[in-house]
Amino acid sequence: MSRARAFLTSHGLDLLIVVTAAVTVGGTLLRDDLEHPDGLRFLIGLVGITGSVLVLLARRRFPFAAPAATWLVCAALSFMDGQLIANGAGILIAGMGAAVLLGSVRNASLARLGLVIATAGAVTVVRNAPDSTTDDFISVPVMFGLGWLVGWALRERTERTEAAEERARLAEVEREAAARVAVAEERGRIARELHDVVAHAVSVIVLQVGAVRHRMPDSAAADREALRDVEEAGRTALTEMRRLLAAMRDDDAGPELGPSPGLDHLDRLVRDVRAAGLDVRVEVRGLPVDLPRGLDLSAYRIVQEALTNSLKHSGADRAEVVVEYAPDELCLQVRDHGRAVERSRIDGIDGGHGLVGIRERIKLFDGALSVGPAPGGGFLLRARLPLGGAS
Repeated sequence: MSRARAFLTSHGLDLLIVVTAAVTVGGTLLRDDLEHPDGLRFLIGLVGITGSVLVLLARRRFPFAAPAATWLVCAALSFMDGQLIANGAGILIAGMGAAVLLGSVRNASLARLGLVIATAGAVTVVRNAPDSTTDDFISVPVMFGLGWLVGWALRERTERTEAAEERARLAEVEREAAARVAVAEERGRIARELHDVVAHAVSVIVLQVGAVRHRMPDSAAADREALRDVEEAGRTALTEMRRLLAAMRDDDAGPELGPSPGLDHLDRLVRDVRAAGLDVRVEVRGLPVDLPRGLDLSAYRIVQEALTNSLKHSGADRAEVVVEYAPDELCLQVRDHGRAVERSRIDGIDGGHGLVGIRERIKLFDGALSVGPAPGGGFLLRARLPLGGAS
């Protein structure tokens, strides 16, 4: 059934044109009126009237020329045999279809020219018909003119539909571009923060190596020289890392003078969020352990982004934060009690980093993220950060 429906959708009109042409040929062959021609004139009329219908099969490639040819050929054949065109049921159907197609031509000037061709052709056929009346000179052109108007209306509807689809496509492209930019910006932000952490660690290593080298006796000259090489390599790496950090920072962003925050700074974050109007409660489960500096920073940023997202979008007046220290992972949960979740919140397309930053930080530590509507209403975010993958 689905194949038949697909075939009719794609080729149904073509099938109707072929059937119409067959009906036209049959009606022409079965004519028994005294005025019907014979011999060469009959053959020319049969071929012409059949071709005037089948030419509509080329409507996709020639949207104006094909239906215009139907009317021009019919008008020309009416001079040879007026009865051939005027009394053919298949020709009536083909003429109406051609009028509709002429009205639906994309080029408005060609569509208007198509109206002239259809109405002039109809008047010509009526004039050459042997049994036409005065009323036919009005009713027949008006009938095909109405068919043209149907095509014109379909043309405008198609243009509006395609314009809406194009706007939707452009909006989707812009949304994807904005998402890529947000991901790139957030990755840069994460890299700057982690480079700060690594630079600090390298500085400590260099200082410790230098201290050990100075305390070594003169008899361990070879070991002191090796430590000197380590110290020089560390200082070179530190210099290059600082140069890289300077290049990665925004032109209008100043240096990071304060220590990088971690989960031990949650109290200060909660105070700031409460001052902004969101009542936050924090629950810590399990025995807190010392976290790697990068993971600790990312965990803090995840909670910060989640609370900021709730504050900006949910309209909630309270939220809960759960920090759970498991043996092999750190689990974070942030839930607010605001209104129903909008798709833009779940996708993280909120004009800023949103959930994009959370996803990137969790991906960095091979963690897992779950976001969506919370049972009973509101928004729920769960994040798991493996402790083994951070070492």
